[in-house]
Amino acid sequence: MVTYLYWILVVLVVGAVLYGLGAKAEKWKAALVVSGLLLLVGWTAYYFWLEQMFVKRYGGVMTISVPDGYYHITTTWKDDHLWVENYDPRTNTCVFSEYSKGNLLQGKVTIKNCNPLQRN
Repeated sequence: MVTYLYWILVVLVVGAVLYGLGAKAEKWKAALVVSGLLLLVGWTAYYFWLEQMFVKRYGGVMTISVPDGYYHITTTWKDDHLWVENYDPRTNTCVFSEYSKGNLLQGKVTIKNCNPLQRN
């Protein structure tokens, strides 16, 4: 819900700039440049800073897919970073993958001979 409110706010601000600078002041070139910059700043702020914060703290929206051939085991948060554990039965390994802000610095931990589906 918070994610949708954020994007509604960004679109409203861009619309206000287009209306104020473009329609009222008749400076369409400036209005388009400022609107484009606002969209770029809004997208960058969301992707590199706000996305996981919204999801974790305020119930935002985020989608992650499990790779083909893997089984999902668990998901956990470490600060504002999401860690997902999947199991690959072909290689018998568990893979922890980090989804950090902006997906720039992603960690990956591989556990060999994991076999989480085996019962004792």
